[in-house]
Amino acid sequence: MGVFKDADQVYELIGGLFHELAENQVVVEKVAASGLLIRFAYTEPESEIWLDAREKDPNNVVIITGPAPDLTPEVEMSMKADIAHNFWLGNVNLMVALTRKQITAKGPIPKTMKLLPVIKPAYAMYRNMLAERGLSDMITKK
Repeated sequence: MGVFKDADQVYELIGGLFHELAENQVVVEKVAASGLLIRFAYTEPESEIWLDAREKDPNNVVIITGPAPDLTPEVEMSMKADIAHNFWLGNVNLMVALTRKQITAKGPIPKTMKLLPVIKPAYAMYRNMLAERGLSDMITKK
């Protein structure tokens, strides 16, 4: 069994992290500047989270949890939800995961890679969010 019991828990936790990141001024300014529409497609359980920064406006970065059939992503990152969980815990090196095909990426990946340094605070935010929700056992679950 994977880390997440169902798609709703992916949306609650990873989606919740994305929403928290959208409140962080430094992060949201860099994300907005990218102008990217990114789809994070997860398996086990099937779920998806969208990050829409096409407006290039820090006050209008949109997070969508769930399918968005009317949108076509510029970048698509696909992985098991467990890989995403471990990434946000800081346990997965993106370049290594891409090389091992644990994560597959389509689109202008160099633009996406520029966002990596700015999301560093997310690792602690994710751990704190899990602890605050009484889910500390998920921090050690791989």
